[in-house]
Amino acid sequence: MTSLTQVAISTRKIIRYGIYGILGLIALRIIFGLGINLYKRLFPKPPPPPTVAFGKLPGLPFPEKERPQVTYTLQTVTGQLPALPTQTKVYFMPQLSSNLLALESAKQKATSLGFVSEPIAKSETIYTFPHPRVPSDLEMNIITGSFSISYNLSIDSSPVERRPSSPEIAASQVRSFLSSANLLPEDLTGQTSHEFLKIEALRLVDAISLSEADLVRVNLFRRAYDELPAVTPDPKRANVWFLVTGASQREKQIVNGEYHYFPVDEEQSSTYPIKTAQDAYNELAAGAGYIANMGQSESGQVVIREVYLAYYDAGEQVEFYQPVIVFAGDNNFIAYVPAVTADYYEE
Repeated sequence: MTSLTQVAISTRKIIRYGIYGILGLIALRIIFGLGINLYKRLFPKPPPPPTVAFGKLPGLPFPEKERPQVTYTLQTVTGQLPALPTQTKVYFMPQLSSNLLALESAKQKATSLGFVSEPIAKSETIYTFPHPRVPSDLEMNIITGSFSISYNLSIDSSPVERRPSSPEIAASQVRSFLSSANLLPEDLTGQTSHEFLKIEALRLVDAISLSEADLVRVNLFRRAYDELPAVTPDPKRANVWFLVTGASQREKQIVNGEYHYFPVDEEQSSTYPIKTAQDAYNELAAGAGYIANMGQSESGQVVIREVYLAYYDAGEQVEFYQPVIVFAGDNNFIAYVPAVTADYYEE
C-alpha cells in the first residue's frame, strides 16, 4: 500500500514538473522570439545597395514659371523632419513614336468618344475632330493619344441649364466615357477628386456647393506606386480631368477636359538613393525645387507642416517615373524637390 502511494506521489511530481518544464520552454521560446524581433527593429538589416540600372536620370520637367521670394519655417507635428527611406524605385515609361496607323487609331478613339466627323489636320501630329451634332471639338495628338475637349457654351448653353450631377455620378460618367474608347487603364482608377464650379462673367470660379454649381470638375489621379501617391504639376488638378454637366444627352454631359496619360512599365524598375529630408529642405530654402502652389501665402512666409515622398506624374512624355519629396504647408502651399540624390541626375 505504501509503495503504491509513493508511486502515485512520484507520478504526480513527474507530471507537475513536466508541465512546468514545457511551460518554461514555451516562455523561453516567446522571450527569445521577442528578443530577436526587438533586435531586428533596433538593428535592421540594411537594404541591398541601389541598383541604379538606368544610369543617370534626366531632370524632372517642372513647368517654368516665375518663382516668388519665400521664407520657410518648419512646424511639423514632431517638430522635426521625417526619416525618409534611403532608396526607392524609379520606373521606366515606354516611349511613344509615330507609325503609319497612328491617324487611324486616333480616328477609332475619337469615334468611340462620339466625335465621328472627319478630322481636320492642324499639324503633322495634331488633329481636330468636330462633333457632328453639338458645338464641341476634340483635339488630339495622334502620336501620344493626349487630347482635349472644348464645348462652345456661347453657341449652346443648354448643357449648364440643369444642376450638375453629383460628384459620384459625374465620376462614373467620366469613367464610362473613357472606357468606351478603352482609355481607362488600371492605374488611372486610383484617387478621384472633384471641384464645384460656376460661370461668372464668362469665367469659371469656385462654387461653395453642388446647389450653386454649374459644373463639376472630376480629376482622375494615377494610383499609388509602392504606397507613394502621385502628384501633378498643379496639385489640385490631375492630368486627366473633365467638366461634367447635368445634361441628360451624352454629347452634352462632358463639355471640357484634358487627357494626358502616359503608361508606366511596372516590370522595368530600378532603385536609386534618396536625399534626406534635411537635404531636400535645404535645397528648397535655397531656392531650388518647384513651387507647385503658393496657395494663399501672398506674404511669402510659409510654414511647412508635412514632408513626404511621392511620384511626380508630369503629364507629358518622359523616360522615367521618378520620386519627389513633397513639402506641404499652411494656406495650401505645395512644393516639390527631386528625391534622387543629385549625383544621379544628368548635368
